[in-house]
Amino acid sequence: MRFIAFAPMAALVLTGLVYSIQPGQATQRPMTPATADEICAPFLVGEDDDFERRRYRTSGVQSAPVGVAPLPPPAPPPAPRAAAESAADQAVVVTGSRRTGVSRVSPSVPYPRPQPQNRERYDGEAVASIMAVAEEPVSTFAVDVDTGSYANVRRFLNQGRVPPRAAVRTEEMLNYFRYDYDRPRDRTRPFSITTDMATTPWNENTRLLRIGLRGYDIDRSERPAANLVFLVDVSGSMHSRDKLPLVQCSMAMMADQLNPRDRVSIVTYAGSTKTVLTGSNDREEIIAALGRLRSGGSTAGAAGISLAYSAARANLIEDGINRIILATDGDFNVGTTNRDRLIEMVEREREAGISLTTLGYGTGNYNEAMMEQIANHGNGNYAYIDSAMEAHRALVQELSSTLFTIAADVKIQIEFNPLHVREYRLIGYENRLLAEEDFDNDTVDAGEIGAGHQVTALYEIVPTGSRGWLPERRYAANRAEARGGEGAEFAHLRLRYKLPGEDESRLIEQAIGRSAMVNARAPRGDMAFVTAVAAFGQRLRGDTYLGDFDFSDIRRLARASGRTGDYWRGEFVTLTELAEARSAPGGSGEGSKR
Repeated sequence: MRFIAFAPMAALVLTGLVYSIQPGQATQRPMTPATADEICAPFLVGEDDDFERRRYRTSGVQSAPVGVAPLPPPAPPPAPRAAAESAADQAVVVTGSRRTGVSRVSPSVPYPRPQPQNRERYDGEAVASIMAVAEEPVSTFAVDVDTGSYANVRRFLNQGRVPPRAAVRTEEMLNYFRYDYDRPRDRTRPFSITTDMATTPWNENTRLLRIGLRGYDIDRSERPAANLVFLVDVSGSMHSRDKLPLVQCSMAMMADQLNPRDRVSIVTYAGSTKTVLTGSNDREEIIAALGRLRSGGSTAGAAGISLAYSAARANLIEDGINRIILATDGDFNVGTTNRDRLIEMVEREREAGISLTTLGYGTGNYNEAMMEQIANHGNGNYAYIDSAMEAHRALVQELSSTLFTIAADVKIQIEFNPLHVREYRLIGYENRLLAEEDFDNDTVDAGEIGAGHQVTALYEIVPTGSRGWLPERRYAANRAEARGGEGAEFAHLRLRYKLPGEDESRLIEQAIGRSAMVNARAPRGDMAFVTAVAAFGQRLRGDTYLGDFDFSDIRRLARASGRTGDYWRGEFVTLTELAEARSAPGGSGEGSKR
């Protein structure tokens, strides 16, 4: 017999959160996977443990995952249960206490699961081409603060698989980590700009140019009031520990960080849509409503988005934050399923001041192409939540970044001086490239930066006089002219952005001196870690320009950077080991050389 204790569940979640995070203060104890799981325990335990154990037992795995007590040999098949009892197993179970004698499976420790179908979809771009400065001296792109690709790659590797190349976006891997960029001095210029150079570990003839932006931070008390709509996919495919229960926990974590001035509505969709809660600022009421969600039915995602926008308009806060947060495991299979029509919808609502953030969960049905694109066009961000720990990072530690935009339509443009630079390539950002003329066009949509957000971009460049990637041209008229002179600059950096509520962009310009190239040394510190992450992403993408620089080289570079005692950086080192094992001949996946 099942029971649901909403009040104790809400109290336990709040207790765990208050113990780990106090309003306006730093974490009182280090957040660890075990601590995050403790916070999520009310949502993740119950009779579903038996469901997961049965799936684990039938998966063919010989050793139990970490955190799971080894199972005894399978008992003889039990007598068939009643149809009603079997059907009941299809519901998501949320209880306020743990069943006696059942060991809880840690949601942050992945384990193999049977996947009868894989309908995951990705929009991958080819590795960026080499550009000759004599022909294409200007590079322009929109900033990107999304991090979903890194968490999704981690999920693949933890499950024993090499991620599809189309699922790897190097810029999102770079932007997953924090770096020691200077804080902005003045909020009228909402972010600082850092540039530095190093020699390239995989190519003695090139140099690496890093461009880093850091947005100003705000205190929790400074953040404007927020009108949030939690849009939750409760279709049948969400019945899995890493889907609806993790969504419930993620949003409970977020709800506990909100201010009394904030309002939360909850909208669900499956075969039909439903408004579960409207404009509440009662944390326990919000958490209890999340706990009552159940999965079942098809996926009318577009209808859900439409209803969510209606709820957002009904509770609109002038000069406040108005945002929909969509949590789903995958595609829409009922109603409007055309991505272009969905993008048109979110663009219309974006102009009305309502933004859209997307959170991806689970496996097998995941349409990342849809998730990333509608978030980009909805002036929001996209994240993939694969554990309670990741939920805490994205929705508690980075709550202000997620909610409060400090600069909109941010574009970066760099012009290389042919006196000093022969060729270049931008590492990552392939799906964020803009035409040169788009930089000064304020009607062209670009990326948003939230409070405290960081953006990192990396160029690999060939100095003039060094051996490049491109062959010499046959005909003299097609060759770059020989150029002389020293010159003080090797590149000129320009940024455009709009302050919230403004339609006209502002411009920042900054020269990059030639001395940075002349004095470039082997990467160290943060630059070494940035370089390691970039190489990791590119290696997974099959980047041929890395030469023989392999996963072991990447791991050594990351360790040499220091700070690998940091949880997330230490985890990155572990992922390089997994990638090396998965990609090796005879490993569980196919990919790069060992």
